[in-house]
Amino acid sequence: MQLFVPYRKRSFHIVSLLALSFTLTAANPSAAQQPSPAGPRDSIVVQKKVTSKKHKIKLFPNAKHEALFFNVKGEEGRAYQLYLFDVEGKLVKQAHIKNNQTTIVHHLEKGNYLFEVFSDDERIENGQVIVL
Repeated sequence: MQLFVPYRKRSFHIVSLLALSFTLTAANPSAAQQPSPAGPRDSIVVQKKVTSKKHKIKLFPNAKHEALFFNVKGEEGRAYQLYLFDVEGKLVKQAHIKNNQTTIVHHLEKGNYLFEVFSDDERIENGQVIVL
């Protein structure tokens, strides 16, 4: 069956356009599987359960949602530790920084994580990190 669609006093063949599209996709199958730049992107969501008033702790993703930044502004000379656990309780990542420093946590697989931030054996914050 052939369909003709009028377009500005001209008609063209839709079936031939579909065949051309199929031919281009079949010639380069990886192009059909790659997401478009405007398509949905992965994201990192941070949910805090306990927050400290003395220490300003920030966990946030970079612009491309590839890594997690860990930043602390608190008491001068204190050291802080970030522990990231998977849902089974296994330690996945850890980071140690001092006051007014920032570090990056790379290579996070998709999934749910629990985090805890300590300073001098005192838990300051905890929460959940979701990598979509």
